[in-house]
Amino acid sequence: MDVRIQAIHFEVAEKLVAFINKKAEKLCRRNPALTDIDVTLKVVKPETAMNKQVIIRVAAPQYDEVVAEKTADTFEEAIDIALEAIDRQLEKYKEKK
Repeated sequence: MDVRIQAIHFEVAEKLVAFINKKAEKLCRRNPALTDIDVTLKVVKPETAMNKQVIIRVAAPQYDEVVAEKTADTFEEAIDIALEAIDRQLEKYKEKK
């Protein structure tokens, strides 16, 4: 599994990178076929609340590309919400097949 983290217009703290890797590892344990996880972090209008945007793209050979885009007060919260959405989408794919 390959996790790529891209931050737009800011530097990512090591603590946030560790958090993302931990959550991605957990997702991969539940879905072993995952090959790539792309995480894009962006601050939208810094003067407002709910300004941390996360876009997560997951690739696996047996699935189409699965994407979740969420916005929250903190990156950690947005990542949790987005990964839950990814997990639900993967479960739906499993049920269909």
